[in-house]
Amino acid sequence: MKSKFQRRIIIVLIIALLMALMVAAIGCRREGSDPSKGKDGDTILIGGAMSITGIQAPIDSPALEGIQVAVAEINEAGGINGKKLEFHNMDSKSDAATSAEVAKQLIDQGAVAIITSSDYDFGGPAARAAQEAGVVGISPTGSSPLFGSDMLGDKQFTLSMWNTTMGAVIAEKAYNEDGMRTAYVITDDFIDYTKSLSRYFVQSFERLGGTIFKEDIFSQGKVDTAALIAHYKGLAEKPDFIYISSYMPDLGTIIKEFRTAGIDLPIYGGDAYDDPSMFELLGAEFGNDIIFDTHSYVSAEAVEGFDAYNEAYKAIFNADVIEPWSLAGYDVVMVLTEAMRETKSTDGDKMAKYMESKTFELKTGTLKWSDAASGHEPDKSAVVVELVNGKPIFKGWVSPAFIPAP
Repeated sequence: MKSKFQRRIIIVLIIALLMALMVAAIGCRREGSDPSKGKDGDTILIGGAMSITGIQAPIDSPALEGIQVAVAEINEAGGINGKKLEFHNMDSKSDAATSAEVAKQLIDQGAVAIITSSDYDFGGPAARAAQEAGVVGISPTGSSPLFGSDMLGDKQFTLSMWNTTMGAVIAEKAYNEDGMRTAYVITDDFIDYTKSLSRYFVQSFERLGGTIFKEDIFSQGKVDTAALIAHYKGLAEKPDFIYISSYMPDLGTIIKEFRTAGIDLPIYGGDAYDDPSMFELLGAEFGNDIIFDTHSYVSAEAVEGFDAYNEAYKAIFNADVIEPWSLAGYDVVMVLTEAMRETKSTDGDKMAKYMESKTFELKTGTLKWSDAASGHEPDKSAVVVELVNGKPIFKGWVSPAFIPAP
């Protein structure tokens, strides 16, 4: 029987093939644009500048699955204002320059909105291309506070809570609920996500009265776990817990090596922990006392309407949903669809103003953006999850009492 990780790899490969075929179709259409397509034809095109290869693929690929579920649902219900919805993704390859380029190509084909990669470093360039073209850009789960209108422009959004919220939720969980007072922090300086998540966690924890004994910094792909373990063992006093801000695969490697070394302290972190490949790597032996916050949870207990979503997902992919990233992809399309339906327009200014003005009830929680002058800051709760015997357990939706300034 295939493992969840093996099944994910198969699904990613299938998506890659489908997206390659879509890109080929787009390339053919550029030679002689079909007047029935795009803004003025009988379909509405949303472009995806999302990664199906590279380090960002394990997050973007499930979001692409959710996008497909949403597009099928919308078209089955009659489309948007009488037009069918199309979605074409071009692989941004977990690369900033490619991200900008594929967004421009999709906009050339008539895309009225761009769904970017779920990260500022990889998705920001596509958002800037969208802004330059006057169209809405939106990331499913890019959580850096840089992903907003201040840095990217007045038509750019992320569906995600910012790291200000993500860091604060876990700091308050550790200090207020779990009685933790001291921490050892490990920070991956890979991208702004990993750096800013640690920064806001530390700010929030120290504001509560907590103490950081030491923060070690490493670079993704160059982790020296033996050195980190030595630094931890060299601390004058044992901390109450460890906070790690990193990405797979290094994230899983660090946790497993620490556990193998007999370090059984609780480990806390953010949404990058929400990865079936990490659960499988740690298993029942090492996957305990690990607490993180993320965007949603794949159960009816946590998400209204989840069972119906899971059935729709299963009809396409012949498998159950196993991670929340697909819910975020679904939600992004639903937000864009509502903006187009209600404004009866694909104009970027009108869509952005509508998105600013509404409160959305989504599979990833209730969302309200601030206006463009305030950065399009997302007001959104996080889901707290605990890993028990290698299995994620839903602990609840949480909003922090205090959110640090971005």
